[in-house]
Amino acid sequence: MTHLLSSTITRRAALASGAALFAWSFIPSFVGGGGSRDPRLVVLVLRGALDGLIAAPPVGDPDHEALRGRLALTRSGENTAPMLDSFFGLHPSMPQFARLWSQGEAMLVHAVATPYRGRSHFDGQDVLESGQAGPGRVDSGWLNRALTTLPAGERIEGPARGLAVGVTTPLILRGSASITGWSPAAVVNSSDDLAQRLSTLYGERDPALQANLRQALALDAVARRETGDLPRSGADAAMRLPARGAAKLLAADDGPRIAALSFNGWDTHANAGAARGRVADLLAGLDAAFHEFEKGLGPQWRNTVVVALSEFGRTARVNGTSGTDHGVGGVCFIAGGAVAGGRVIADWPGLRQANLFEGRDLAPTTDLRAVLKGVLADHLGISPAALARIVFPGSDAVRPLANIIRTA
Repeated sequence: MTHLLSSTITRRAALASGAALFAWSFIPSFVGGGGSRDPRLVVLVLRGALDGLIAAPPVGDPDHEALRGRLALTRSGENTAPMLDSFFGLHPSMPQFARLWSQGEAMLVHAVATPYRGRSHFDGQDVLESGQAGPGRVDSGWLNRALTTLPAGERIEGPARGLAVGVTTPLILRGSASITGWSPAAVVNSSDDLAQRLSTLYGERDPALQANLRQALALDAVARRETGDLPRSGADAAMRLPARGAAKLLAADDGPRIAALSFNGWDTHANAGAARGRVADLLAGLDAAFHEFEKGLGPQWRNTVVVALSEFGRTARVNGTSGTDHGVGGVCFIAGGAVAGGRVIADWPGLRQANLFEGRDLAPTTDLRAVLKGVLADHLGISPAALARIVFPGSDAVRPLANIIRTA
């Protein structure tokens, strides 16, 4: 049996939150030019710091190739990057994202960063997930707080809920809003017979707990049907497996509408590789995850936005071990049928030495909070006041990035 989790700590509460999936309180159904829609939002946290200059290389920058050396992707040759436009390329390990791009369902925001300017993974991830301007300020996440600010709508029947995929609930989804958790990791090997015995025992002692267990097992069965044929190891499986299970749960009429997943391993200090190698393998896994969401959500893909982000970027210059160190400016991937895609959004600062942040990093020119505000405002209908004061406190000066979401 796969692992179920909850942001609460009691046995009864944990099972109840899992069972709640099948009595889900929906996000509002928005009415636009195309009629009623039922939006989904997925956030992928890439832990360790994605190298945005490999993932989406600025091939048209005259300083790119010399600065990146053996990690440079180019227009032709051994390390060719398919071009998205006349300036930016995409890593060749991401053909599904490239296809979504060509369909107008994917986009990039480059030279992006949170307000954090240090280079600590711990503090950087804290800022990324808390939505605060600095680390250590709160123990709740911006996505959980976003759940508490959703506008009332025709399908709201109670507290909105989110789905945390993984063994523990990440900070981004911790807070007062109720969260359901699911993990494909086989933390405890158990049989259907054991589950039935537990159900019988609970029925004798606590019928309410028995009902919650049965519903939680039903949730687990839904996800397992979609992931049982996949391999359980490797970078591809580490991203494909949870994405496939989450997509199935998000696609259900009575399923969640907001989810967060964490993908580890992006701290590529050594042997990063260019067109092939460690980063290529990681990006192939991310690409597979995007594809699993597209396939698994089916008709609901048109109502979906998937955002992949990282705590910071990596150094512009390659280090002595064919990798890169902790940097600042990075890249944010956005895909989904609700996305107004086919674009790179970038106020490009250039890679000339004088233009690098502190002489070493891609200079950030777009606040990641502006990107997320744009998604939350136009996709989920959260008000500017709630975004500035509750979701991202103290961010009044950060204006939502417009035109990320399709209007028709």
